[in-house]
Amino acid sequence: MSRALSYAERRKLQLRDEIIEAAFDVFAERGYHDAGVTDITERVGIGSSTFYRHFDNKRDLLDAVITTVIDRWVAVLAAENAADAAATLGDYRAQSLRIATALNDIASDLRIIRILLGQITGIDREFEQKVFAMFDLAVAFEAGYLDNGLQRGYLRADIDTAATARAVVGMIFGTAILGLNPTIDADERTETSHAAVQLMFDGIAK
Repeated sequence: MSRALSYAERRKLQLRDEIIEAAFDVFAERGYHDAGVTDITERVGIGSSTFYRHFDNKRDLLDAVITTVIDRWVAVLAAENAADAAATLGDYRAQSLRIATALNDIASDLRIIRILLGQITGIDREFEQKVFAMFDLAVAFEAGYLDNGLQRGYLRADIDTAATARAVVGMIFGTAILGLNPTIDADERTETSHAAVQLMFDGIAK
C-alpha cells in the first residue's frame, strides 16, 4: 500500500502543475524562444529560485509540457478504446467517433496546437524528434485498430494498415491545425472530425 503524501508534498506537485500550465500559456502566446522564465514565474506568482527547485531550465520545462500533452493523448486511447475492444464494424465506428471526439476536445486547447505544430521545427532537433515520436505513437495505435479489424474480418483485406494508419493520423492532425483558423468555430471542428471518420470508413470498411 502506497504512503499518503504529506501536505508539503501535495503542494509541491500542485505548484509544479501550475508552472506547467503557465508555460502552456506563455509558450503559446510568445513562442518558446521569446518566452523567458520570468514571464512564467510572474504568471504563477513565484520567484525564480522556486522555479529552479522544480525545473533545471526553460528547456526542461518544455519537456514537461510535451510529456503532459502525450499523457493526455495516451489516456484517450486507453481503457474502452483498446485496439482489440471492437468486435464488429459498428463497434469500431463507435470507437473511432469516441476517439475523434476526445482528440477534438484536446485539440480545442489551441495552446497545444501552437506549441506542437506551430513550433515543431523552430526549437531544436530533440524537440522535433519528440513531437514526431508522438505522431509515430498515434500511428502505432491506429495500426493496431486496423489490424484488429482485419483479423475480425470487418475491414477490407487489401488495406495496407501502416500506410492507412499514417493517412488517418494525418487527417487527425490536419483537422487540429484547422482549429487555428479563427473563422472556424468549435461546432465546425467537431463536424470536420466526424466527416474525417466517415471518409475513413468509406475507404476501409469491408
